[in-house]
Amino acid sequence: MREAGYGLLLAVQFLSRLPVPVECPWTAATSRWALRCYPLVGLLLGAILAGVSLVLHDRVPTPLLALVLLSLWVALSGGLHLDGLMDVADALGSNAPLARRWEIMKDPQVGSFAILALLFLLAWKAMLLWALLEAGTHPAVLLAVPALGRFGAVLLLGLAPCARREGLAWAWRQHLGHRDLLFSLVPLLLLFHWLPGWPGLLAALLGFLLLYGLAMTRAFKGINGDIVGAAIEGGELWLLLIAWSWWSFAMG
Repeated sequence: MREAGYGLLLAVQFLSRLPVPVECPWTAATSRWALRCYPLVGLLLGAILAGVSLVLHDRVPTPLLALVLLSLWVALSGGLHLDGLMDVADALGSNAPLARRWEIMKDPQVGSFAILALLFLLAWKAMLLWALLEAGTHPAVLLAVPALGRFGAVLLLGLAPCARREGLAWAWRQHLGHRDLLFSLVPLLLLFHWLPGWPGLLAALLGFLLLYGLAMTRAFKGINGDIVGAAIEGGELWLLLIAWSWWSFAMG
């Protein structure tokens, strides 16, 4: 169980900016457990968001609360996945040959496509949070979206080919098996018990990952860490849209 504990702490250290003053060893066992704990970290981040939403719901205007939640969401992850989104946007927007796209993705400079992708994603997330709050959606939605987004990252790492035998995606992939994908789903089972319409959210995520994985494999001949990070951001945005659509039309 020590490996499982180290794996959880490793996942928290990697996926968030929550303080974990423990040096966790990187081994096959701890990295495998870390991947299994990706959705659990998402649940932790979602619990913080849901808690803040419940505390401030009747104390601040809804637009301001949506902005607070979005700001907290970005701060908790340290913008890690947004960085991946921006790198992918610059590479795709260049319309350059494959080798040049990889160079652009690795370039630390930020281009216009990266800025546009960042602005539009944050704007859409803010508006959807506002709409969900106005619709009085179940607080479990804020738990589910970060958790499912990180579950999607595990699925992508486990099922999509790595473009190169180097980098973070390749390092994580080395110790990931199909059984680990099932383990990573376990933390979500209790959540699904409380959330109306959870099969729709899960189906929407799987559909997004299928299309996204095919598109990235076609564009880059596989995935890397930036592509996985962009999948988390894109998956979260898609799930927010599906949750709002479900709550506004099916539940309304």
